[in-house]
Amino acid sequence: MHAITRAALLLGTMWLASPTLARDDGRYANSPLKSWFESLHSDFGPCCSDADGYFVADPDWESDRGHYRVHLDDEWVVVPDEAVVTEPNKVGRTMVWKHYIDGHPRVRCFMPGSMS
Repeated sequence: MHAITRAALLLGTMWLASPTLARDDGRYANSPLKSWFESLHSDFGPCCSDADGYFVADPDWESDRGHYRVHLDDEWVVVPDEAVVTEPNKVGRTMVWKHYIDGHPRVRCFMPGSMS
């Protein structure tokens, strides 16, 4: 019985520790921007796809001398310089791709908008 419990714990730990893969449920299959979204990356790697990014309202992000902060899940998160997407923003709106470390949101990719 102990071997089964250990095996189940090992499999559960491996599942939790494995990287989460982006999902594409087909909603954006015909979008003219699909390939552009899929090509976006930061120094941390691919941003995934438009299904995984979130639009950020203007009051929920700010810029100070080229450095950014974004309001995610009720806290302000500093955007690492390595997370900033340097491609021209074809959608015009600010977007963020987030992940979690120790239960706190972190920014994998950040694409500033026009802040209009």
